[in-house]
Amino acid sequence: MRVRVCVVGKPRLEYARLGLEEYAGRLRKGRKFELVHVREGTQAQEGERLLEASQGFVRVVLDERGQLVDTLTLHKKLTGWEMTGEKVAFLIGGAEGHAEETRAQAHWLLSLSKLTLQHELALVVLLEQLYRVETIKRGEPYHR
Repeated sequence: MRVRVCVVGKPRLEYARLGLEEYAGRLRKGRKFELVHVREGTQAQEGERLLEASQGFVRVVLDERGQLVDTLTLHKKLTGWEMTGEKVAFLIGGAEGHAEETRAQAHWLLSLSKLTLQHELALVVLLEQLYRVETIKRGEPYHR
């Protein structure tokens, strides 16, 4: 399955750059994975860019109002899409979050936490969870 993570801007904080390098590198080894950075702008502009970057993909919009799931549920959801040949794109908004239009275009609204996460931290958490899902798929012990 092809997975694309579309995110506003490039990480500026050192921990986020390091986390991005670590988990994006791990993910690129195991599956068709790509990371797409879109330019910052107004909330509406960022939304348009994210929607354009995810055209033709099942859109999973990360939003604090989304469904809160555990890792095994995320694994099941991704496996379901994989079985039907779908490509999946995760959309992470900028500092102001997603515009309503972006949320309206989501196939699934996903929350990583009940807490509001800074978008660079959300990127690292998402990549780690995608890697964890990969290890579950391969039957590796990392996911415990």
